[in-house]
Amino acid sequence: MSNTSRHIAFIGGGNMASAIIGGLIRQGMQPMQITVIEPFAETAGKLLKDFGITVLPAAGAALAQADLVVWAVKPQMFSEAAAPVMPHTGEALHLSVAAGIRTDSICRWVGTDRVVRCMPNTPALVGQGITALFPNPSVTAADKALVEQVIGTTGQYLWVDKESQLDAVTALSGSGPAYVFYFLEAMTEAGVGMGLSTEQAYKLAVATFSGASALAAASTESPEVLRQRVTSKGGTTYAAITAMEASGIKPAFVKAMQAAELRARELGDEFGKA
Repeated sequence: MSNTSRHIAFIGGGNMASAIIGGLIRQGMQPMQITVIEPFAETAGKLLKDFGITVLPAAGAALAQADLVVWAVKPQMFSEAAAPVMPHTGEALHLSVAAGIRTDSICRWVGTDRVVRCMPNTPALVGQGITALFPNPSVTAADKALVEQVIGTTGQYLWVDKESQLDAVTALSGSGPAYVFYFLEAMTEAGVGMGLSTEQAYKLAVATFSGASALAAASTESPEVLRQRVTSKGGTTYAAITAMEASGIKPAFVKAMQAAELRARELGDEFGKA
């Protein structure tokens, strides 16, 4: 991202925008190449302090220099936020991280068909994210390469063939970090109940999740096989897995993710009409 003629504008300066901006600057992009529209003074002040970039309270003519516009707004705010932006960014490529809002709505609101939708997740904040991407048909190979450069600063990425798959991605990896944190809560609570301190239990739980994930990533074997390798019949792991199976944890977990996918579809229906 060292091309000094390139300019990127962010509409919204929250956590995901900060993650991408931080990644861009670490990869050599200059602060003067980045503009953020952020109406909340506290968030704007933090962006200025952390990155030294241009932060404006409202959209205006300064956005006309943007080659890429990154939409990091809440789904319910997208339509309203787009109105003052559209007159200035018709020639730009647009990248949306807003959950649920579909490309047909985005194209209508921003005045161009050069739109890429993506679903990142919060590990992007530490460069360990995974982002799924979907290009509108008008997006060129060069456009896709630019998006890959930008999103690649936050971790891994993959392209999906159907826009509807982004709802599944939202349920799996977009919301997924919260599931991990939920299990970390439960493991820590259990550890404390069995006599460990909160600090000990939490450290053990976090290291176990990160270590098991690293092992899975490095292995060619399925998670089922990896699990079976740890589960000796009659042993401690077997007792735990048997208890979880008896409680219906796996089907309940699948049902929970289906609820997240449904909500992602509902967001598109609910906020994509304007």
